[in-house]
Amino acid sequence: MNAIVALCHFCELHGPRTLFCTEVLHSPLPQGASSGDISGQNEQAEEEEGGIQMSSRIRSHSPAEGASADSSSPGPKKSDMCEASGCRSLAGGHPGYVSHDKETSIKYVSHQHPNHPQLFSIVRQACVRSLSCEVCPGREGPIFFGDEQHGFVFSHTFFIKDSLARGFQRWYSIITIMMDRIYLINSWPFLLGKIRGIIDELQGKALKVFEAEQYGCPQRAQRMNTAFTPFLHQRNGNAARSLTSLTNDENLWACLHTSFAWLLKACGSRLTEKLLEGAPTEDTLVQMEKLADLKEESEGWDGSEEGEKPSSQPDVVEGQELSKCSPETSLMPDCGSWNVAHRRLSVFRSLRHMRQVLGASAFRMLAWHVLMGNQVIWKARDMDLVQSAFDVLRTMLPVGCVRIIPYSNQYEEAYRCNFLGLSPHVQIPSHILSSEFAVLVEVRAATRSSLYPTLFDDEQSLNKYEFIVTSGSPVAADRVGPTILNKIEAALTNQNLSVDVVDQCLVCLKEEWMNKVKVLFKFTKVDSRPKEDTQKLLSILGAAEEDNVKLLKFWMTGLSKTYKSHLMSTVRSPTSSESRN
Repeated sequence: MNAIVALCHFCELHGPRTLFCTEVLHSPLPQGASSGDISGQNEQAEEEEGGIQMSSRIRSHSPAEGASADSSSPGPKKSDMCEASGCRSLAGGHPGYVSHDKETSIKYVSHQHPNHPQLFSIVRQACVRSLSCEVCPGREGPIFFGDEQHGFVFSHTFFIKDSLARGFQRWYSIITIMMDRIYLINSWPFLLGKIRGIIDELQGKALKVFEAEQYGCPQRAQRMNTAFTPFLHQRNGNAARSLTSLTNDENLWACLHTSFAWLLKACGSRLTEKLLEGAPTEDTLVQMEKLADLKEESEGWDGSEEGEKPSSQPDVVEGQELSKCSPETSLMPDCGSWNVAHRRLSVFRSLRHMRQVLGASAFRMLAWHVLMGNQVIWKARDMDLVQSAFDVLRTMLPVGCVRIIPYSNQYEEAYRCNFLGLSPHVQIPSHILSSEFAVLVEVRAATRSSLYPTLFDDEQSLNKYEFIVTSGSPVAADRVGPTILNKIEAALTNQNLSVDVVDQCLVCLKEEWMNKVKVLFKFTKVDSRPKEDTQKLLSILGAAEEDNVKLLKFWMTGLSKTYKSHLMSTVRSPTSSESRN
């Protein structure tokens, strides 16, 4: 966690002062702070309830800047220090403490003041505010303050018993400073519990010392018996004692270093970022429904007798493909004897690849028919080539709009599939060839090897084929087309976008238009609004053009059953409500 934890003290002579701070270093140690040849010592502190639990290696290092008042650090001058070390934690010449986290290669460094001038200023300002203006009722407890420029601060003020102090107590605070406001606020319960444990331990040690001193020489009775002297004139002779003296713990600063280092590490690892994907997309819902249907179907066939399953029709699955090979044809080998090692490797890799192979005008005609829901027919000998073409083209459609017969030896009607693969000898009805609701792609052997130049320097080039795209709708390639088609072509022609980025663009475009489909479905099918209102809605959606309307109506068939049933059960039209009343 990129933060600083500091212990601060309010001195009656000098005001708020920083006693001890621990910071996180992700880079090499500051100048003069190295953990080279110096032997280390293990410091362990265990907590029972609310205490400290840490096992850390602490290594002393050569004197660092800011370790003493005589150095050239940005810390306060020696003249500003208390003579009795009330404003000082580490003695002059003390190098400070360093803990190494081998798992993350992070170092936790403790000094009296941060070495960096900007950090020193931030910690100094937080110290002053925590012990002056930013206090909670009763002057003891947690509080939050800060801004974007100077960082945000979690501060917990507390008192330590001192038999020689005015009021028999001195004022301290433990502050945590970081620039991430949300993270610090989310860490409030954790920091409050752990810092409260550190404070309880310090107060418990100081209370034992206070009670022992009071038992030996009660200060309250002594002060009341002495002659009255204005207390303000005696302040110079009553300088604050060091915290080690108040707690009678010579290893206090080493223990605080382990506690602060553990606090920074634990607070940084307890919260992690997670990607929230939100509600499932329509494609996800449709895929879940198809998997459920397949599971039910397989369970049904497992319980029935063999030989009852009809096999006269090619297999069709919405959103999926099931290859159907026939051993009767001489053009394709039997599916059972198909050898993967000898499969042809000439396949389409992406929409951009297909556009480069077919050409811009032929690809636009083909993509227009795909988006409109017209039947797309491929005739080729290579079943893998046809399969790869369908795999690429289907990415432009929602999963629920995809119905594929990958390879068949007879023509299948459009109501059964919108992607149909045929062997070259299959005869297609003449009315289909002249129909504006179908497009045919014939794959033939190229008359010249250079007809299609090699697009990729590997064995998967398609320069040995010739692709002929025909349709009974001659205006399909010339018309403006649906808006999504223009955006798809813009993404494909942008060479600055990689194939993966284009795929994500397709996902976003499909989700955008599926949301429009949902609005239109509710407006027309559920609410039964008049035609005039529907036209106004289409204008608002930016889909008033003829091709956009056809696309929305086709894509409406791809809505999941879950969405449709949910909408029908929860949304009631105004007309039905009025009729019931």
